[in-house]
Amino acid sequence: MSSIFNILKTEGLTTLKIRYNFRTDIFRYMAGKHWEPGTDFSGYNKTFSIGSNMTGDAVYLNSAQVLAMFEKHGEMEYLSEIESLIRQGAHFGVDMLYNDKFNIRFICGIHSPKRGINNKSHATMAGATRRKELSLPEIEAVADALNLSRAMAFKNVAAEIPFGGCKTTIQMDFPDITNMEIMGFLAYACDTTRCLTGPDMAFPKEMVKVMNHNFTMQYCGGPGSALGDTAIPTAYGVYLALKQAVKFKTGSESLDGMSVAIQGLGAVGYAMAEYVLGENVKLIVADINELSVEKLISAHPGRDITVVSTDEIINVKADIFSPSAMGGILGEEEVKSVKFKYIIGGANNQLRATCQEEEIILSKLLAERDILFQADWWHNCAGVIAAAMEYVYGYDKSSADLFKRVEEVVPVQTWKNLNRAKELGVTPTESAYRECNELIYGDVPSLLKKS
Repeated sequence: MSSIFNILKTEGLTTLKIRYNFRTDIFRYMAGKHWEPGTDFSGYNKTFSIGSNMTGDAVYLNSAQVLAMFEKHGEMEYLSEIESLIRQGAHFGVDMLYNDKFNIRFICGIHSPKRGINNKSHATMAGATRRKELSLPEIEAVADALNLSRAMAFKNVAAEIPFGGCKTTIQMDFPDITNMEIMGFLAYACDTTRCLTGPDMAFPKEMVKVMNHNFTMQYCGGPGSALGDTAIPTAYGVYLALKQAVKFKTGSESLDGMSVAIQGLGAVGYAMAEYVLGENVKLIVADINELSVEKLISAHPGRDITVVSTDEIINVKADIFSPSAMGGILGEEEVKSVKFKYIIGGANNQLRATCQEEEIILSKLLAERDILFQADWWHNCAGVIAAAMEYVYGYDKSSADLFKRVEEVVPVQTWKNLNRAKELGVTPTESAYRECNELIYGDVPSLLKKS
């Protein structure tokens, strides 16, 4: 199976960086050995830091040498596949760091650092970190990092925060957060990318406190941190956006008398269920965790709550569908058959698409069926608002400050986007992309035409 990390391991290297200039269609490659295999990263930011000399046998490879290395290993076709992913999304590039001692394969997809330039912070980009199993084909982990980094670049525009977009996927075993060598390496790797982050899927949120106390302030959003878990503000923002969507079609923000189907009762989905149950709604829920379902029903006795299987939820008839679990659930077949009036949820990448063009095609199919939908990253951005506020202000800001900011941004941005889409005669998804593209790629008309 093709793998860049296997090449790095064989060559005794630690790092590969790929940079892409979408204006000139030129790629640049940098690879090297920046630390010794046995480096004890528990000493990060204590006995050494970013830029420290960590080996007396450093290696630095330029573009020609990196290409020769891939040629030597017979992996030029694999490299071309990764280049195609980067080119397709007009990404800035990708950083890959390998820890041989613990077999940690760190992949940071960088979509755009533009909004983070000169922001007076070490971090120039913001995007969470998620874990992938080592058995997953590497190309899938790379594609996930790149696709999610693109969404983060646009989400950060919607959130009105001064950071570009990135996303990190790490292939490794479930981490022991008491192992300071592992935590130190993850902190070091994050800091080298200049990324503000937090633990996403398959990482324990408790690692934020470990990171902050021992290594870096680039991790935010965990229990015990200044503003706590980002799931609650994320759900609150989605709820406020949903009310604006309903108001756009009916003239009223009230959800009273409506039916709401929520897929997933994880941290965001459960909070979303509680918010909508603050109104007189009929709720339909599905989650693989029966305990979450039972907890919700017990907490709201006498309420109209129907439980269906995770396979059934997308086929139920309801006014509102709020995807709050895994992404990629709405492909062409689903779009043509769902029985909803609104699709507004907290899940990332709800449309089964790999690029803007495919998302826009699906969004048009939804619009043709009079289903109100806007790109999820435009309204599920309160989590990154929370992370940015914590990163910049720490304990000088409170939860009240955070929720006030969410109220100032998310519903206002949603209302603006829905009305702008109507004025332009395009879908809300197209409208959101146009605004982001103008900010990020404003001087490249060919990229603007894609949306």
